[in-house]
Amino acid sequence: MGLIVILVCSAFVVILNETVISIALPDLIEELNITARSAQWLTTAFALTMAVVIPVTGFLIERWKTRTIFITAMSLFTAGTLLAGIAPGFGLLLFARVVQASGTAMMMPLLMTTILVLVPMEVRGRVMGFVGIVMAVAPALGPTVAGVVLQYMSWRSIFFIVLPFAVALLLVGIFILKNVGEQNRRPIDLLSIPLSALGFGGLVYALSSLGASSQAGGAEAADQAAADGVVVWIALAVGAVSLALFVWRQFALIKGKGPLLDLRVFGSKTFTIGIGVMMIAFAALLGTGILLPLYMQQVRALDTVTVGLILLPGGLLMGLLGPIVGILFDRYGARTLMVCGSAVVVLALFGVSTFNASTPVWLIVVVYTCLSGGLAFLFTPVFTAALGLLPPHLYSHGSATLSTLQQVAGAAGTALLVAVFSTVSAAASSSGAGALPGELAGLQWAFSLAAALALAAFVLSFFMPGHKATLAAMEAAKAEGMAPVGH
Repeated sequence: MGLIVILVCSAFVVILNETVISIALPDLIEELNITARSAQWLTTAFALTMAVVIPVTGFLIERWKTRTIFITAMSLFTAGTLLAGIAPGFGLLLFARVVQASGTAMMMPLLMTTILVLVPMEVRGRVMGFVGIVMAVAPALGPTVAGVVLQYMSWRSIFFIVLPFAVALLLVGIFILKNVGEQNRRPIDLLSIPLSALGFGGLVYALSSLGASSQAGGAEAADQAAADGVVVWIALAVGAVSLALFVWRQFALIKGKGPLLDLRVFGSKTFTIGIGVMMIAFAALLGTGILLPLYMQQVRALDTVTVGLILLPGGLLMGLLGPIVGILFDRYGARTLMVCGSAVVVLALFGVSTFNASTPVWLIVVVYTCLSGGLAFLFTPVFTAALGLLPPHLYSHGSATLSTLQQVAGAAGTALLVAVFSTVSAAASSSGAGALPGELAGLQWAFSLAAALALAAFVLSFFMPGHKATLAAMEAAKAEGMAPVGH
Protein backbone atom coordinates (compact mmCIF):
# COMPACT_ATOMS: atom_id res chain seq x y z
CA MET A 1 0.00 0.00 0.00
CA GLY A 2 2.95 2.30 0.62
CA LEU A 3 3.85 2.08 -3.07
CA ILE A 4 0.38 3.24 -4.09
CA VAL A 5 0.48 6.13 -1.60
CA ILE A 6 3.78 7.37 -3.07
CA LEU A 7 2.42 7.11 -6.61
CA VAL A 8 -0.86 8.86 -5.69
CA CYS A 9 0.98 11.76 -4.02
CA SER A 10 3.38 12.08 -6.94
CA ALA A 11 0.58 11.95 -9.49
CA PHE A 12 -1.35 14.61 -7.58
CA VAL A 13 1.60 17.01 -7.66
CA VAL A 14 2.35 16.55 -11.36
CA ILE A 15 -1.31 16.74 -12.48
CA LEU A 16 -1.93 19.82 -10.30
CA ASN A 17 0.78 21.51 -12.33
CA GLU A 18 -1.18 20.93 -15.54
CA THR A 19 -3.76 23.66 -14.86
CA VAL A 20 -1.92 25.76 -12.30
CA ILE A 21 -0.62 28.13 -14.96
CA SER A 22 -3.98 28.92 -16.59
CA ILE A 23 -4.89 31.72 -14.20
CA ALA A 24 -1.38 33.21 -14.50
CA LEU A 25 -1.63 33.78 -18.27
CA PRO A 26 -2.54 37.51 -17.99
CA ASP A 27 0.56 38.10 -15.82
CA LEU A 28 2.74 36.15 -18.24
CA ILE A 29 1.41 38.08 -21.24
CA GLU A 30 2.32 41.37 -19.56
CA GLU A 31 5.69 40.43 -18.08
CA LEU A 32 7.04 38.39 -21.01
CA ASN A 33 5.51 40.73 -23.62
CA ILE A 34 3.78 37.95 -25.56
CA THR A 35 0.38 37.65 -27.23
CA ALA A 36 -2.57 35.78 -25.77
CA ARG A 37 -2.24 33.34 -28.63
CA SER A 38 1.35 32.54 -27.65
CA ALA A 39 0.46 32.25 -23.97
CA GLN A 40 -2.21 29.67 -24.84
CA TRP A 41 0.58 27.33 -25.94
CA LEU A 42 1.84 27.05 -22.36
CA THR A 43 -1.25 24.95 -21.63
CA THR A 44 -1.78 23.44 -25.08
CA ALA A 45 1.85 22.30 -25.44
CA PHE A 46 1.63 20.60 -22.05
CA ALA A 47 -1.42 18.56 -23.05
CA LEU A 48 -0.01 17.95 -26.52
CA THR A 49 3.25 16.57 -25.11
CA MET A 50 1.37 14.25 -22.81
CA ALA A 51 -0.72 12.97 -25.72
CA VAL A 52 2.49 12.19 -27.61
CA VAL A 53 4.43 10.61 -24.71
CA ILE A 54 1.73 8.57 -22.97
CA PRO A 55 1.33 5.95 -25.75
CA VAL A 56 5.02 5.11 -25.34
CA THR A 57 4.49 4.77 -21.57
CA GLY A 58 2.30 1.69 -22.04
CA PHE A 59 5.26 -0.01 -23.70
CA LEU A 60 7.75 1.26 -21.10
CA ILE A 61 5.69 -0.11 -18.20
CA GLU A 62 6.01 -3.56 -19.73
CA ARG A 63 9.74 -3.21 -20.41
CA TRP A 64 11.12 -1.12 -17.52
CA LYS A 65 11.02 -1.67 -13.77
CA THR A 66 8.64 0.35 -11.62
CA ARG A 67 11.45 2.28 -9.91
CA THR A 68 13.07 3.13 -13.23
CA ILE A 69 9.87 4.61 -14.67
CA PHE A 70 9.09 6.52 -11.47
CA ILE A 71 12.57 8.01 -11.13
CA THR A 72 12.64 8.98 -14.80
CA ALA A 73 9.20 10.61 -14.58
CA MET A 74 9.86 12.57 -11.40
CA SER A 75 13.34 13.62 -12.55
CA LEU A 76 11.90 15.07 -15.75
CA PHE A 77 9.11 16.81 -13.87
CA THR A 78 11.48 18.23 -11.26
CA ALA A 79 13.94 19.50 -13.88
CA GLY A 80 11.12 21.08 -15.88
CA THR A 81 9.70 22.76 -12.79
CA LEU A 82 13.09 24.28 -11.93
CA LEU A 83 13.57 25.49 -15.50
CA ALA A 84 10.11 27.06 -15.55
CA GLY A 85 10.81 28.96 -12.34
CA ILE A 86 14.06 30.50 -13.61
CA ALA A 87 13.07 30.92 -17.28
CA PRO A 88 14.09 34.42 -18.46
CA GLY A 89 11.77 34.36 -21.47
CA PHE A 90 8.89 32.63 -23.22
CA GLY A 91 11.03 30.18 -25.22
CA LEU A 92 12.66 28.51 -22.22
CA LEU A 93 9.38 28.57 -20.28
CA LEU A 94 7.63 26.72 -23.11
CA PHE A 95 10.47 24.18 -23.25
CA ALA A 96 10.23 23.72 -19.47
CA ARG A 97 6.51 22.97 -19.76
CA VAL A 98 7.28 20.31 -22.36
CA VAL A 99 9.86 18.72 -20.03
CA GLN A 100 7.36 18.80 -17.16
CA ALA A 101 4.72 17.18 -19.33
CA SER A 102 7.10 14.41 -20.38
CA GLY A 103 7.44 13.37 -16.75
CA THR A 104 3.75 13.84 -16.00
CA ALA A 105 2.81 11.61 -18.95
CA MET A 106 4.49 8.59 -17.38
CA MET A 107 2.92 8.95 -13.94
CA MET A 108 -0.79 8.32 -14.48
CA PRO A 109 -0.48 5.08 -16.52
CA LEU A 110 2.07 3.83 -13.97
CA LEU A 111 -0.32 4.58 -11.08
CA MET A 112 -3.38 2.97 -12.67
CA THR A 113 -1.48 -0.10 -13.85
CA THR A 114 0.05 -0.61 -10.40
CA ILE A 115 -3.38 -0.45 -8.75
CA LEU A 116 -4.83 -2.96 -11.21
CA VAL A 117 -1.94 -5.35 -10.52
CA LEU A 118 -1.84 -5.05 -6.72
CA VAL A 119 -5.41 -4.31 -5.55
CA PRO A 120 -7.99 -7.14 -5.27
CA MET A 121 -11.03 -6.74 -7.50
CA GLU A 122 -13.54 -6.52 -4.64
CA VAL A 123 -11.96 -3.34 -3.17
CA ARG A 124 -10.58 -1.85 -6.37
CA GLY A 125 -13.28 0.84 -6.54
CA ARG A 126 -12.36 2.50 -3.26
CA VAL A 127 -8.66 2.56 -4.17
CA MET A 128 -9.48 3.93 -7.63
CA GLY A 129 -11.39 6.64 -5.77
CA PHE A 130 -8.03 8.12 -4.85
CA VAL A 131 -7.09 8.10 -8.53
CA GLY A 132 -10.25 10.09 -9.09
CA ILE A 133 -8.90 12.65 -6.62
CA VAL A 134 -5.74 12.93 -8.68
CA MET A 135 -7.42 13.06 -12.09
CA ALA A 136 -10.24 15.42 -11.12
CA VAL A 137 -9.28 17.36 -8.00
CA ALA A 138 -5.74 18.25 -8.98
CA PRO A 139 -6.74 20.02 -12.22
CA ALA A 140 -9.65 21.71 -10.43
CA LEU A 141 -7.45 23.00 -7.60
CA GLY A 142 -4.78 24.33 -9.97
CA PRO A 143 -6.47 27.70 -10.59
CA THR A 144 -7.31 28.03 -6.88
CA VAL A 145 -3.71 27.53 -5.77
CA ALA A 146 -2.43 29.82 -8.49
CA GLY A 147 -4.97 32.52 -7.66
CA VAL A 148 -3.87 32.71 -4.02
CA VAL A 149 -0.17 32.65 -4.91
CA LEU A 150 -0.46 35.34 -7.58
CA GLN A 151 -2.17 37.73 -5.22
CA TYR A 152 1.00 38.00 -3.16
CA MET A 153 3.86 36.71 -5.33
CA SER A 154 4.99 36.53 -8.96
CA TRP A 155 4.06 33.77 -11.40
CA ARG A 156 7.48 32.17 -10.83
CA SER A 157 6.43 31.33 -7.28
CA ILE A 158 3.88 28.88 -8.67
CA PHE A 159 6.73 26.64 -9.79
CA PHE A 160 9.01 27.27 -6.81
CA ILE A 161 6.24 26.22 -4.40
CA VAL A 162 5.75 22.94 -6.29
CA LEU A 163 9.49 22.25 -6.58
CA PRO A 164 10.20 21.12 -2.96
CA PHE A 165 7.34 18.60 -3.10
CA ALA A 166 8.66 17.21 -6.38
CA VAL A 167 12.19 16.86 -4.97
CA ALA A 168 10.92 15.21 -1.76
CA LEU A 169 8.81 12.67 -3.64
CA LEU A 170 11.69 11.90 -5.98
CA LEU A 171 13.99 11.19 -3.03
CA VAL A 172 11.35 9.07 -1.27
CA GLY A 173 10.88 7.07 -4.45
CA ILE A 174 14.61 6.52 -4.90
CA PHE A 175 15.06 5.11 -1.40
CA ILE A 176 11.71 3.41 -0.70
CA LEU A 177 9.96 2.44 -3.93
CA LYS A 178 9.95 -1.26 -4.85
CA ASN A 179 9.34 -2.95 -8.18
CA VAL A 180 6.08 -4.75 -9.01
CA GLY A 181 5.04 -6.92 -11.93
CA GLU A 182 7.17 -8.63 -14.54
CA GLN A 183 9.09 -7.09 -17.42
CA ASN A 184 8.60 -7.98 -21.09
CA ARG A 185 11.76 -7.39 -23.10
CA ARG A 186 10.09 -7.16 -26.49
CA PRO A 187 11.58 -4.60 -28.93
CA ILE A 188 9.94 -1.23 -29.59
CA ASP A 189 8.54 -0.36 -32.99
CA LEU A 190 10.24 2.91 -33.89
CA LEU A 191 7.87 3.73 -36.75
CA SER A 192 4.89 3.82 -34.37
CA ILE A 193 6.37 6.70 -32.36
CA PRO A 194 6.36 9.38 -35.11
CA LEU A 195 3.02 8.14 -36.41
CA SER A 196 1.53 8.55 -32.93
CA ALA A 197 3.12 11.98 -32.46
CA LEU A 198 1.97 13.29 -35.85
CA GLY A 199 -1.50 11.81 -35.44
CA PHE A 200 -2.40 13.12 -32.01
CA GLY A 201 -0.28 16.24 -32.43
CA GLY A 202 -1.80 17.19 -35.76
CA LEU A 203 -5.38 16.95 -34.48
CA VAL A 204 -4.72 18.88 -31.27
CA TYR A 205 -2.71 21.54 -33.11
CA ALA A 206 -5.55 22.01 -35.60
CA LEU A 207 -8.10 22.41 -32.82
CA SER A 208 -5.81 24.83 -30.98
CA SER A 209 -5.64 27.00 -34.11
CA LEU A 210 -9.42 27.35 -34.43
CA GLY A 211 -10.61 30.85 -33.78
CA ALA A 212 -7.06 32.20 -33.54
CA SER A 213 -7.75 34.74 -36.29
CA SER A 214 -10.01 36.60 -33.87
CA GLN A 215 -6.88 37.67 -32.00
CA ALA A 216 -5.99 40.00 -34.86
CA GLY A 217 -7.77 43.23 -35.56
CA GLY A 218 -8.57 45.47 -38.49
CA ALA A 219 -7.29 44.60 -41.95
CA GLU A 220 -4.94 42.05 -40.42
CA ALA A 221 -7.88 39.84 -39.38
CA ALA A 222 -8.78 38.64 -42.87
CA ASP A 223 -5.19 37.72 -43.73
CA GLN A 224 -4.75 35.98 -40.40
CA ALA A 225 -8.00 34.03 -40.86
CA ALA A 226 -6.93 32.85 -44.31
CA ALA A 227 -3.48 31.77 -43.09
CA ASP A 228 -4.95 29.98 -40.07
CA GLY A 229 -7.46 28.20 -42.27
CA VAL A 230 -4.66 26.70 -44.37
CA VAL A 231 -2.75 25.63 -41.25
CA VAL A 232 -5.83 24.01 -39.74
CA TRP A 233 -6.60 21.94 -42.82
CA ILE A 234 -2.99 20.83 -43.24
CA ALA A 235 -2.75 19.84 -39.58
CA LEU A 236 -6.07 17.99 -39.74
CA ALA A 237 -4.99 16.10 -42.86
CA VAL A 238 -1.61 15.14 -41.41
CA GLY A 239 -3.20 14.12 -38.12
CA ALA A 240 -5.95 12.02 -39.69
CA VAL A 241 -3.63 10.20 -42.09
CA SER A 242 -0.99 9.59 -39.40
CA LEU A 243 -3.56 8.25 -36.94
CA ALA A 244 -4.99 5.92 -39.57
CA LEU A 245 -1.49 4.61 -40.31
CA PHE A 246 -0.77 4.31 -36.58
CA VAL A 247 -3.90 2.21 -36.01
CA TRP A 248 -3.09 0.00 -39.01
CA ARG A 249 0.48 -0.41 -37.79
CA GLN A 250 -0.60 -1.45 -34.28
CA PHE A 251 -2.89 -4.20 -35.53
CA ALA A 252 -0.23 -5.37 -37.99
CA LEU A 253 2.27 -5.72 -35.12
CA ILE A 254 0.03 -7.92 -32.95
CA LYS A 255 1.30 -11.12 -34.56
CA GLY A 256 4.86 -9.80 -34.81
CA LYS A 257 7.03 -8.06 -32.23
CA GLY A 258 4.03 -6.51 -30.51
CA PRO A 259 2.34 -3.10 -30.88
CA LEU A 260 3.47 0.09 -29.19
CA LEU A 261 -0.12 0.56 -28.02
CA ASP A 262 -2.30 -2.55 -28.07
CA LEU A 263 -5.63 -1.38 -29.48
CA ARG A 264 -7.33 -4.69 -28.67
CA VAL A 265 -8.44 -2.90 -25.52
CA PHE A 266 -11.33 -1.55 -27.62
CA GLY A 267 -12.60 -5.12 -27.94
CA SER A 268 -14.24 -4.45 -24.58
CA LYS A 269 -17.49 -2.54 -25.14
CA THR A 270 -17.37 -1.22 -21.59
CA PHE A 271 -13.88 0.15 -22.15
CA THR A 272 -14.98 1.89 -25.35
CA ILE A 273 -18.08 3.44 -23.80
CA GLY A 274 -16.12 4.45 -20.71
CA ILE A 275 -13.51 6.14 -22.89
CA GLY A 276 -16.24 8.15 -24.62
CA VAL A 277 -17.74 9.33 -21.33
CA MET A 278 -14.30 10.11 -19.90
CA MET A 279 -13.28 12.22 -22.92
CA ILE A 280 -16.45 14.30 -22.73
CA ALA A 281 -16.15 14.78 -18.96
CA PHE A 282 -12.48 15.75 -19.07
CA ALA A 283 -13.08 18.17 -21.94
CA ALA A 284 -15.80 19.81 -19.85
CA LEU A 285 -13.55 19.93 -16.76
CA LEU A 286 -10.53 21.55 -18.43
CA GLY A 287 -12.61 23.78 -20.70
CA THR A 288 -14.52 25.09 -17.70
CA GLY A 289 -11.27 25.48 -15.80
CA ILE A 290 -10.06 27.89 -18.51
CA LEU A 291 -13.24 29.84 -19.30
CA LEU A 292 -14.87 30.19 -15.88
CA PRO A 293 -11.88 32.10 -14.40
CA LEU A 294 -11.89 34.19 -17.59
CA TYR A 295 -15.54 35.07 -16.99
CA MET A 296 -14.89 35.99 -13.36
CA GLN A 297 -11.79 38.07 -14.13
CA GLN A 298 -12.80 39.87 -17.32
CA VAL A 299 -16.59 40.09 -17.07
CA ARG A 300 -16.95 40.32 -13.29
CA ALA A 301 -13.58 42.06 -12.61
CA LEU A 302 -12.82 39.78 -9.64
CA ASP A 303 -9.25 39.47 -8.33
CA THR A 304 -7.33 36.21 -8.47
CA VAL A 305 -7.78 35.40 -4.77
CA THR A 306 -11.55 35.74 -5.04
CA VAL A 307 -11.55 33.58 -8.16
CA GLY A 308 -9.52 30.94 -6.36
CA LEU A 309 -11.85 30.95 -3.35
CA ILE A 310 -14.92 30.61 -5.59
CA LEU A 311 -13.43 27.51 -7.22
CA LEU A 312 -12.14 26.02 -3.96
CA PRO A 313 -15.37 24.38 -2.69
CA GLY A 314 -15.73 22.45 -5.94
CA GLY A 315 -12.21 21.11 -5.74
CA LEU A 316 -12.64 20.15 -2.08
CA LEU A 317 -15.92 18.38 -2.83
CA MET A 318 -14.22 16.32 -5.52
CA GLY A 319 -11.59 15.29 -3.01
CA LEU A 320 -14.15 14.29 -0.40
CA LEU A 321 -16.31 12.38 -2.86
CA GLY A 322 -13.49 10.41 -4.53
CA PRO A 323 -13.15 7.63 -1.90
CA ILE A 324 -16.92 7.70 -1.19
CA VAL A 325 -17.74 7.17 -4.85
CA GLY A 326 -15.20 4.34 -4.90
CA ILE A 327 -17.00 2.58 -2.03
CA LEU A 328 -20.35 3.11 -3.77
CA PHE A 329 -18.91 1.60 -6.94
CA ASP A 330 -17.87 -1.55 -5.08
CA ARG A 331 -21.46 -1.86 -3.88
CA TYR A 332 -23.60 -0.63 -6.81
CA GLY A 333 -21.39 -0.69 -9.92
CA ALA A 334 -20.74 1.93 -12.57
CA ARG A 335 -24.00 2.54 -14.44
CA THR A 336 -26.11 4.03 -11.63
CA LEU A 337 -23.34 6.36 -10.48
CA MET A 338 -22.48 7.51 -14.00
CA VAL A 339 -26.08 8.23 -14.99
CA CYS A 340 -26.59 10.35 -11.87
CA GLY A 341 -23.23 12.10 -12.23
CA SER A 342 -23.64 12.94 -15.91
CA ALA A 343 -27.15 14.30 -15.30
CA VAL A 344 -25.78 16.70 -12.68
CA VAL A 345 -22.97 17.76 -15.06
CA VAL A 346 -25.48 18.56 -17.83
CA LEU A 347 -27.63 20.67 -15.51
CA ALA A 348 -24.63 22.46 -14.01
CA LEU A 349 -23.11 23.36 -17.38
CA PHE A 350 -26.49 24.61 -18.56
CA GLY A 351 -26.59 26.75 -15.43
CA VAL A 352 -23.13 28.18 -16.17
CA SER A 353 -24.29 29.07 -19.70
CA THR A 354 -26.88 31.42 -18.17
CA PHE A 355 -24.34 33.44 -16.17
CA ASN A 356 -24.35 37.18 -16.92
CA ALA A 357 -22.71 40.34 -15.65
CA SER A 358 -24.89 40.43 -12.52
CA THR A 359 -25.01 36.74 -11.51
CA PRO A 360 -24.55 36.53 -7.70
CA VAL A 361 -21.23 35.14 -6.56
CA TRP A 362 -22.97 32.61 -4.30
CA LEU A 363 -24.77 31.17 -7.31
CA ILE A 364 -21.45 30.77 -9.18
CA VAL A 365 -20.09 28.86 -6.18
CA VAL A 366 -23.16 26.59 -5.98
CA VAL A 367 -23.27 25.78 -9.70
CA TYR A 368 -19.53 25.09 -9.96
CA THR A 369 -19.64 22.93 -6.82
CA CYS A 370 -22.51 20.91 -8.33
CA LEU A 371 -20.48 20.51 -11.53
CA SER A 372 -17.52 19.23 -9.53
CA GLY A 373 -19.72 16.78 -7.63
CA GLY A 374 -21.19 15.42 -10.85
CA LEU A 375 -17.76 14.89 -12.36
CA ALA A 376 -16.64 13.05 -9.21
CA PHE A 377 -19.44 10.53 -9.83
CA LEU A 378 -18.13 9.97 -13.35
CA PHE A 379 -14.35 9.59 -13.10
CA THR A 380 -13.92 6.77 -10.58
CA PRO A 381 -16.60 4.47 -12.10
CA VAL A 382 -15.19 5.05 -15.58
CA PHE A 383 -11.60 4.22 -14.60
CA THR A 384 -12.52 1.20 -12.50
CA ALA A 385 -15.06 -0.42 -14.81
CA ALA A 386 -13.31 0.35 -18.11
CA LEU A 387 -9.89 -0.90 -17.00
CA GLY A 388 -11.13 -3.64 -14.67
CA LEU A 389 -12.75 -5.57 -17.51
CA LEU A 390 -9.46 -5.87 -19.40
CA PRO A 391 -7.23 -8.96 -19.02
CA PRO A 392 -4.07 -8.36 -16.95
CA HIS A 393 -1.73 -8.36 -19.96
CA LEU A 394 -3.61 -5.35 -21.36
CA TYR A 395 -3.64 -3.30 -18.13
CA SER A 396 -0.69 -1.08 -19.12
CA HIS A 397 -2.05 -0.55 -22.64
CA GLY A 398 -5.53 0.24 -21.32
CA SER A 399 -4.11 2.74 -18.84
CA ALA A 400 -1.96 4.37 -21.51
CA THR A 401 -4.85 4.51 -24.00
CA LEU A 402 -7.19 6.04 -21.43
CA SER A 403 -4.61 8.62 -20.34
CA THR A 404 -3.69 9.49 -23.94
CA LEU A 405 -7.27 10.10 -25.01
CA GLN A 406 -7.95 11.96 -21.79
CA GLN A 407 -5.25 14.47 -22.61
CA VAL A 408 -6.33 14.76 -26.23
CA ALA A 409 -9.90 15.36 -25.05
CA GLY A 410 -8.77 17.98 -22.55
CA ALA A 411 -6.71 19.85 -25.13
CA ALA A 412 -9.36 19.51 -27.84
CA GLY A 413 -12.20 20.47 -25.50
CA THR A 414 -10.33 23.52 -24.26
CA ALA A 415 -9.38 24.56 -27.79
CA LEU A 416 -12.93 24.08 -29.06
CA LEU A 417 -14.55 26.06 -26.26
CA VAL A 418 -11.95 28.82 -26.53
CA ALA A 419 -12.51 28.91 -30.31
CA VAL A 420 -16.28 29.31 -29.82
CA PHE A 421 -15.68 31.99 -27.20
CA SER A 422 -13.24 33.89 -29.44
CA THR A 423 -15.40 33.65 -32.57
CA VAL A 424 -18.66 34.71 -30.92
CA SER A 425 -16.93 37.47 -28.91
CA ALA A 426 -15.32 38.90 -32.03
CA ALA A 427 -18.57 38.75 -34.00
CA ALA A 428 -20.58 40.41 -31.23
CA SER A 429 -17.97 43.12 -30.68
CA SER A 430 -17.70 43.93 -34.38
CA SER A 431 -21.48 44.28 -34.61
CA GLY A 432 -21.33 47.15 -32.14
CA ALA A 433 -22.33 45.29 -28.99
CA GLY A 434 -19.13 46.30 -27.21
CA ALA A 435 -16.19 44.31 -25.84
CA LEU A 436 -17.74 43.25 -22.51
CA PRO A 437 -21.13 42.11 -23.89
CA GLY A 438 -19.25 40.35 -26.68
CA GLU A 439 -17.12 38.39 -24.22
CA LEU A 440 -20.20 37.46 -22.21
CA ALA A 441 -21.99 36.22 -25.33
CA GLY A 442 -18.93 34.15 -26.28
CA LEU A 443 -18.78 32.55 -22.84
CA GLN A 444 -22.49 31.70 -22.85
CA TRP A 445 -22.24 30.04 -26.26
CA ALA A 446 -19.13 28.07 -25.21
CA PHE A 447 -20.78 26.73 -22.06
CA SER A 448 -23.95 25.88 -24.00
CA LEU A 449 -21.80 23.73 -26.27
CA ALA A 450 -20.22 22.08 -23.21
CA ALA A 451 -23.70 21.27 -21.87
CA ALA A 452 -24.65 19.70 -25.21
CA LEU A 453 -21.51 17.52 -25.13
CA ALA A 454 -22.27 16.46 -21.56
CA LEU A 455 -25.72 15.35 -22.72
CA ALA A 456 -23.99 12.80 -24.97
CA ALA A 457 -22.13 11.44 -21.91
CA PHE A 458 -25.46 11.12 -20.09
CA VAL A 459 -26.85 8.96 -22.90
CA LEU A 460 -23.70 6.80 -23.09
CA SER A 461 -23.83 6.13 -19.34
CA PHE A 462 -26.99 4.04 -19.76
CA PHE A 463 -25.01 1.53 -21.84
CA MET A 464 -22.55 0.71 -19.06
CA PRO A 465 -23.08 -2.75 -17.51
CA GLY A 466 -24.85 -3.23 -14.20
CA HIS A 467 -23.01 -4.22 -11.04
CA LYS A 468 -23.47 -8.00 -11.31
CA ALA A 469 -22.52 -8.02 -14.98
CA THR A 470 -19.40 -5.98 -14.20
CA LEU A 471 -18.24 -8.35 -11.45
CA ALA A 472 -18.86 -11.40 -13.62
CA ALA A 473 -16.96 -9.86 -16.53
CA MET A 474 -14.01 -8.94 -14.29
CA GLU A 475 -13.82 -12.50 -13.00
CA ALA A 476 -13.96 -13.86 -16.57
CA ALA A 477 -11.23 -11.48 -17.77
CA LYS A 478 -8.97 -12.45 -14.87
CA ALA A 479 -9.58 -16.18 -15.16
CA GLU A 480 -9.49 -16.57 -18.93
CA GLY A 481 -6.91 -13.88 -19.76
CA MET A 482 -9.05 -12.38 -22.49
CA ALA A 483 -11.35 -9.35 -22.79
CA PRO A 484 -14.96 -10.31 -22.09
CA VAL A 485 -16.76 -9.97 -25.41
CA GLY A 486 -19.98 -7.97 -25.28
CA HIS A 487 -19.02 -5.97 -22.18
